[in-house]
Amino acid sequence: MIIPIAEWVLRTACAQNRSWQEAGLPPVKIAVNLSGRQFQQKDLLETITRTLEETGLSPDFLELELTESILMQKGDATIATLRGLNAMGVRISIDDFGTGYSSLSYLKRFPIDKLKIDQSFVSSVMADYNDAVIAKTVVTMAHGLGLKAIAEGVETAEQLAFLHSVGCDEAQGYFFSRPLPAEEAMKLLTEKFHC
Repeated sequence: MIIPIAEWVLRTACAQNRSWQEAGLPPVKIAVNLSGRQFQQKDLLETITRTLEETGLSPDFLELELTESILMQKGDATIATLRGLNAMGVRISIDDFGTGYSSLSYLKRFPIDKLKIDQSFVSSVMADYNDAVIAKTVVTMAHGLGLKAIAEGVETAEQLAFLHSVGCDEAQGYFFSRPLPAEEAMKLLTEKFHC
């Protein structure tokens, strides 16, 4: 069931984002996690192209999140798929960065846009020196490679201030909002952008 569910999630997210744009909200990127099985589908590029066409969402506003372990499977096929997504204009982020067992060499080989600092490091940046160093190092490495760094699992103003001080580009987590249904998310976005 993972493939039909994953396609439903992708379609629903793209349609919702387009709906927000049509309602007058400024365009925002929407991120969708891809499972390993979904990423390995031979028709993934066609599925994403069709979904974007059917929903009317520009690929500029879709970001796909993949874990390190997904990227390490089927090397040449993975590179071809990532290049196809990149050529479409879809953005790619590496989710849970730093928790996998992969080689760092893929960072220079794969067309990716963002590294997401895993929440296991973010949650302790104020209390654990090593986690603070890891978070800062990921930000520095991302920037050195021409990528953006995003922190996940931000829950406090202190964590956000630390991440800002080390140059982290984006952050997500309960500090900003808990997960919301689409109607409440629209209200939050409306307030944020003063629409």
